[in-house]
Amino acid sequence: MRPYELTLADAAQLIASGELSPVELTDSVLERIAAVEGGLVAFAAIFADTARQAAVQAERDIRAGRHRGPLHGVPMGLKDLIDAEGLATSAGSRVRAHHIATGDSTVAARLRDAGAILLGKTHTHEFAYGLTTPQTSNAWAPDRVAGGSSGGSAVAVAAGELTFALGTDTGGSIRVPSALNGVVGLKPTYGLVSRHGVTPLSWSLDHVGPITRTARDAELVLAALVGHDPNDPASLSPPPSGPPRRGGEDLTGLRVGVPRNYFFARIAPDVEAAVRRAVSDLEGLGAELVDVDIPMTEYIQATQWGLMVPEATAYHQPTLRSSPELYGPDVRVLLEAGALVPAVDYLRAQRSRTLIREAWVRLFDDVDVIAAPTVTSTAVRSDQETVHWPDGSAESVADTYVRLSAPANITGLPSLSLPIGLDGTGLPMGMQLIGRPLGEATILSAGRAYEATRETALAPGLAPAPAPA
Repeated sequence: MRPYELTLADAAQLIASGELSPVELTDSVLERIAAVEGGLVAFAAIFADTARQAAVQAERDIRAGRHRGPLHGVPMGLKDLIDAEGLATSAGSRVRAHHIATGDSTVAARLRDAGAILLGKTHTHEFAYGLTTPQTSNAWAPDRVAGGSSGGSAVAVAAGELTFALGTDTGGSIRVPSALNGVVGLKPTYGLVSRHGVTPLSWSLDHVGPITRTARDAELVLAALVGHDPNDPASLSPPPSGPPRRGGEDLTGLRVGVPRNYFFARIAPDVEAAVRRAVSDLEGLGAELVDVDIPMTEYIQATQWGLMVPEATAYHQPTLRSSPELYGPDVRVLLEAGALVPAVDYLRAQRSRTLIREAWVRLFDDVDVIAAPTVTSTAVRSDQETVHWPDGSAESVADTYVRLSAPANITGLPSLSLPIGLDGTGLPMGMQLIGRPLGEATILSAGRAYEATRETALAPGLAPAPAPA
């Protein structure tokens, strides 16, 4: 196995034992980028020289006994919304053409302190306001969307161009591209990971989290990110500790909620079958399956859009007034629409969010996690705008991708998307495990147990990425 194919956990173990150097790993990842990036366009910027210099320094420090932990010497990427001092944060927009970060975001600083090596900034849908990331091709099929808005991060991890990356998630933007590219995406509990220094889309829905190849990898990255940050008003204090992690593949006593409504309505048959097989696998590991009814489903879409659209417009209002022509047409129309949302409707959405969150939290009186599809279908064609369902209904691509991921943003609950196989056309599918507030330890341990049952000829999450045309 070549170094770029290693999971974070495996790479960390080899680096700690001296069997692999950070220089070897970084060079392998850069060689992989040279081989496949032309067909993917996952990166907004690549910092090859500084990454190599950091790898050399990491190797020296580790040999001298100054090993900082599992992220030390590991190449990673930041979504191009996340500030790193002295580097551009373009947010995928001409609006930010000349923006240079004057300081590190909290998450960038914490990863640097953990010894991780910043290799590049990854593409995002403009200002994270979309579910496709149009600059970037899917890691499994170049004619398919990458998913968004953290599409560059998911594709880079899936293709072996990064060992791990960070993304942001406002309505599914970590989990959707992770599912569509066959990798793991974790949206933590709202407020668990600081958003200071991260360009916002919707401050009451935004989250930052890791995209990795395995749940174990996500666990390692999350450990480096958590902690109270006074610079983020939503930051949790004190940093919480989750319940004890379950060991091995034994899920005895874990109660898994299986939705009777909403999550399995209007989804692709292959996705439904794969999720139900994965749920059965959890039962085979000892979990108890419990049927649950998802509350207030008729309000989910209106609440998501009722919060996100006016909050995004409020952030962008000065630039939208001064330079509207710098925005892409799809984002500009959403920002302009946000100015038309009455304050009373925004307040109704806030009240609806409170009631939905309270109802969801009550679900966890009876279950420990909820297992559901991450997205309704696999990656659509890049030129496809609408998804048609057998019942005669149709949805925009954005609406269908956000439909199953939005509840975890509205409620602020942690959600872990796991790859669960390929559909009949060879495209990845995903299942999400949603936990109670601060239930990251539970969903991650369940994810690790599920992963241990998988049999695959490929390294976990590694796509046969297309070479340049």
